[in-house]
Amino acid sequence: MKQFFLSAPDGGASWLSKPHAAGRPVLMGILNVTPDSFSDGGRFQSPETAIAHAREMLTDGADILDIGAESTRPGFRLVPADEEWARLEPVINRLAPEGVALSVDTTKAVVARKALQSGVRLINDVWGFHADPEMPSVIADSGAWAVVMHNRHEVDDQLDLLADWRRFFDHSLELAEKAGIDRNRLILDPGVGFGKTQDQNVQAIAALGTLKREYGRPILLGLSRKSMFGYLLGRPIEDRLAGTLAANLVGADLGADILRVHDIREHADALSIRCLLKENA
Repeated sequence: MKQFFLSAPDGGASWLSKPHAAGRPVLMGILNVTPDSFSDGGRFQSPETAIAHAREMLTDGADILDIGAESTRPGFRLVPADEEWARLEPVINRLAPEGVALSVDTTKAVVARKALQSGVRLINDVWGFHADPEMPSVIADSGAWAVVMHNRHEVDDQLDLLADWRRFFDHSLELAEKAGIDRNRLILDPGVGFGKTQDQNVQAIAALGTLKREYGRPILLGLSRKSMFGYLLGRPIEDRLAGTLAANLVGADLGADILRVHDIREHADALSIRCLLKENA
């Protein structure tokens, strides 16, 4: 398996398993070991099918795999920490020793600690340190990377999104600083699809450059197959690849450093052509 290093001399986002063309975002493959995720729930619930799919994504060009064992879709069922870890452990224990770069999508500090002790390099917290008060100390103690995602409990169609981003991320970074987390190991996620109207989701993508300039941190963009494409295009979940690709290519142009996607091969191809054409423009 190819190696992938979540660090760079300048603390930036140039963590590449192999040299990529300039401006080519990192591809993060989504691996849901859940029965109820909105797009692929139940498909990769067994360790055997999950590992096979992980290998397929790596072959197709994934730089890092993000494993989730608790769905975060609207109306999701809360999973006890021991059940969440029981889903994660066999997959992590097979892939981490092979040098596969792994992220775990969890809001629970106890799960994050076990994952990091087992070789995971990044924790993807969809509540940006706001859900579990122990999460920042777990990240600090391990020296790991973390994704801090913007989220809201309720949708507000009158929301000033940029102001809410500042409120949320300022608090997240304050929690990180108090815990002793190196700011250079934090990645921000605008939280498309989480606590936002569909128009606010579009605004969040359009404002990626503002978020990056204000905080100076790498940006993760997670759009894959989301409901915004159903809203904008009238497409069912299984028919949202074209919309996802188009939005992610724009996101890359606006400064997204990591694209979190289901469809790795198609995104790798699209990004390769994008880079080729830009180089020859």
